[in-house]
Amino acid sequence: MKTILIIEDEEIMLDLLRYKINASGYRVLISRNGEEAMVILKKERPDLIVMDLLMPKMDGFSTMKEIQKDESLKKIPLIIISNSGQPVELDEAKKLGAIDWLIKAEFDPQELIDKINFQLNQR
Repeated sequence: MKTILIIEDEEIMLDLLRYKINASGYRVLISRNGEEAMVILKKERPDLIVMDLLMPKMDGFSTMKEIQKDESLKKIPLIIISNSGQPVELDEAKKLGAIDWLIKAEFDPQELIDKINFQLNQR
């Protein structure tokens, strides 16, 4: 069973993501901030990461920078879910390893599952 790490601090969004991803047949790990995520990443090595950018303690960009420093972690596909769709942020996220992006205001849980399936099946 493939494992997905969700890094999200909004409880409602976290619960929705956890439910939908779990119901799609994946094992789900959760983290509410980047610091906690780094501990989980080093221990668990998930198959894919779904991450918010705005979080307490360590935001998404800082978390991605930490991931990029570790050869074994930087190969993990990373999908961003954020409130912002600013091109500057999207470009920065891509430079730091994000492979895909969803905007919370336009969020469709099935679209996320489709993106996860696509990424995990093409690897």
